[in-house]
Amino acid sequence: MDTTLSTTDLEFRDDVRAFFAKAAPEKSQQLINNPDTYKQGVIQWQKQLFEQGWVAPFWPREYGGAGWTVTQSYIYECERVTANAPDVVPFGLKMVGPVIYTYGNDEQKARFLPGILNGNDWWCQGYSEPGAGSDLAALKTRADRDGDDYIVNGSKIWTTYAQYADWIFCLVRTDHSGRPQQGISFLLIDMKTPGITVSPIRSINGVHSLNEVHFDNVRVPLANRIGEEGQGWTYAKSLLAHERTVIARVADSKSRLDRLRELATRELQGGRPMIEDEAFRARFTAIEVDLMALEYMELRVLAAMANNQSPGAESSLLKIRGTEIQQALHELTIELAGVYGGMIAGDSATAADLGHDFGDQARKDFMYGRASTIFGGSNEIQKNIIAKRVLGL
Repeated sequence: MDTTLSTTDLEFRDDVRAFFAKAAPEKSQQLINNPDTYKQGVIQWQKQLFEQGWVAPFWPREYGGAGWTVTQSYIYECERVTANAPDVVPFGLKMVGPVIYTYGNDEQKARFLPGILNGNDWWCQGYSEPGAGSDLAALKTRADRDGDDYIVNGSKIWTTYAQYADWIFCLVRTDHSGRPQQGISFLLIDMKTPGITVSPIRSINGVHSLNEVHFDNVRVPLANRIGEEGQGWTYAKSLLAHERTVIARVADSKSRLDRLRELATRELQGGRPMIEDEAFRARFTAIEVDLMALEYMELRVLAAMANNQSPGAESSLLKIRGTEIQQALHELTIELAGVYGGMIAGDSATAADLGHDFGDQARKDFMYGRASTIFGGSNEIQKNIIAKRVLGL
């Protein structure tokens, strides 16, 4: 694979760097880092990208996308991480948006796509349920016909940022006969509809990003169904392939690896930097090699997507290796912090009192990172997909 940047690509990289310098993404990042101003920061940054015409790199130009090449998208992501600029929340732009412009009708495209692009509408994902996660086809939330509406009853769980959402895209069961994958439909539901209750779930890192969403006789117009009734499983598989590609987060892991190298250079043991410790350096190097291999895999997948090919089973490979590398980075960082990584700043001491400026965050990242091999379809399920679709087992 030739990874040499052309003159055009180098000029694009300069444009991206100039944009980040002018847009001052650190201001939005500061808002995002504060739970009280998180939504404000995300929307502020998305609107800056929208005004620049860069908010949806892979969307077709006819729907407001940037129309970038794979290389341009890759350059942008690398520069974004280097500039410590926020990423966009994926649920609207990277998940439901492509489903709408691919399978939705003209009225739905005109109604929903502009709000997704300009940041006016915040979306969340209604897939997992209390009894259906990795086995998503076991979902029980039902939608029964009533004239020109569906009546929706059931619950969704682990719904990220539902407390901020204006809309939720949901998989619901509209037919109980046949195979579990049949009879599932894809609905777009206004979160202000009577009968919807959002219950917060505070995760182990102390952050409220997850929720349970309850539907009690929620009336949803038939016009809010994407595609044909009973074909939601097909649309969901398309969306999940893109979600798993996003979850790999190669650029973010590269940045985290650089940060770990910096910490290990100034963290001492026996008067020597930890980066010189043979055992530490061996583990660090193993992660670095795995991440390099993952990056080339991601480039191949992006190239296929640029040629209008679905990521397919390759997205499962990206999801598995990407999340395993993320966890390996979390583990090595918290071990670098030593005993300080197990203490909680604020209980009896501040981060400065603990002797580290990264131990508390290392603990939070490690705890929340345990979920990365579960959400988006557990890694065990991804291995089954690879066995069937790649190995033919």
